[in-house]
Amino acid sequence: GMQITGAYAQTELGHGSNVRGLQTTAHYDVEKHEFVLNTPTLDSMKWWPSSMATATHAVVYAQLIIKGKEYGVHVFMVQLRDENLEPL
Repeated sequence: GMQITGAYAQTELGHGSNVRGLQTTAHYDVEKHEFVLNTPTLDSMKWWPSSMATATHAVVYAQLIIKGKEYGVHVFMVQLRDENLEPL
């Protein structure tokens, strides 16, 4: 099986570790039944993510939005690379 290595992706360039101020979004697409994560501004870019350069997965903190309603910060497990460590 695939060996999983992780990265922690909370801190943003413009918000440091202020979790309430995070701007990364996770919109739930009700038709496709999936989350679409986005860093809409330069300030929302994940900054100092541990092990992101070599990790297969990341735990990403983002503002959850469903049908235009905000539900606060939630955590999402995101696959970054395949079993050969190639970016997806």
